[in-house]
Amino acid sequence: MSTDALDELDFGILHLLQEDARNISPVDMEDELPVSDTTIRNRIEKLEERGIIEGYVPLINYEKAGFPLRVKFACTAPVQERSDLAEEALELHNVVDVEEMLSAHENVQILVVTDHADGLHEVTSQIDALGLTIERESLVRRIHRRPFNHFGEHMVSGEK
Repeated sequence: MSTDALDELDFGILHLLQEDARNISPVDMEDELPVSDTTIRNRIEKLEERGIIEGYVPLINYEKAGFPLRVKFACTAPVQERSDLAEEALELHNVVDVEEMLSAHENVQILVVTDHADGLHEVTSQIDALGLTIERESLVRRIHRRPFNHFGEHMVSGEK
């Protein structure tokens, strides 16, 4: 399965994991998919081995966790240094997400969470010191998410 394309069962598993990986087990998935929990376990293991499933991360409400300031920085990095600078930015204190964009301008997007303006000032200085040019800073009000719905939603039927 290492070089094979994903099939409908893989997509169904990915769909269910995206909906709520914390509260669904292969036994629960067995009720939704037309195969056994053992098959589902094996498929999940193979998806992890192939790097299709990279990990399981909780979605945190930073405001409720005591970090009310969330700021998205749109930065520009020299194209040849973009990947390295994105990885370095991810290591900065208070940085929780870095997106590497395929563009020459605003090609590194950094999400910072903090509980006070001093923390924001500190990380702004650190981003600048990395050699990234900060083009824009935007205060994030709310992030809305949903599963990518092309991952086998129709495969999940509730019947075997």
